[in-house]
Amino acid sequence: MEDVFKIILSYLLGSISGSLMVGKLKGIDIRKSGSGNAGGTNAFRTQGVLFALAVVVIDIGKGYIATAYIARINIAWIGGSTGMDTNLLMVLCGSAAIIGHVFPVFFGFKGGKGAGTTVGMIAAIEFSLVPPMILIWAMVLILTGLVGLATMCAGVSIPILILLIKTDNPYLLPYSLIICLFIIFTHRENIHRMLRGKENRFEKAMLFRRKN
Repeated sequence: MEDVFKIILSYLLGSISGSLMVGKLKGIDIRKSGSGNAGGTNAFRTQGVLFALAVVVIDIGKGYIATAYIARINIAWIGGSTGMDTNLLMVLCGSAAIIGHVFPVFFGFKGGKGAGTTVGMIAAIEFSLVPPMILIWAMVLILTGLVGLATMCAGVSIPILILLIKTDNPYLLPYSLIICLFIIFTHRENIHRMLRGKENRFEKAMLFRRKN
């Protein structure tokens, strides 16, 4: 029961949407603006840098807290602990937070795409994976201007980076394969728009901008 409680608690934490919380303070629903997604990219495009920064900090923090703290706290008073391996429980709690972010119970199961919360989870387990992930994301972004493509490439890079960078958590690699597929799934609409040539480009971030 203790381990199950921690996973449920992580899901509930993930369900606290950063963009919708910050949006409520401003009296707006981010899902009714721009692409309609409750993520950091849409927040930046429609509300500006400070709004988006607050959203990203909250979303990354959820993944980190669920993985680094909720998985490790002692709540034995609940009883019935399965004695699950802490490494596995960290991955499960982090994954639960990601699912909560994408399908938040508090906001009609309509949330973001899980990228920020995934970064928080990875940072809690093996921080050395984060800089190359961000580098890959930034490189794809400045070359293409496609935020969704950059995020998917960073997600796909996770299992590859785990193979290159040693980690003490033996469960991270198999679960990273599921996570990267999940990130691709949450970006399926972006993929459809890219195939139709209708995906918006973040041209201010592009190294080679198109001339009008």
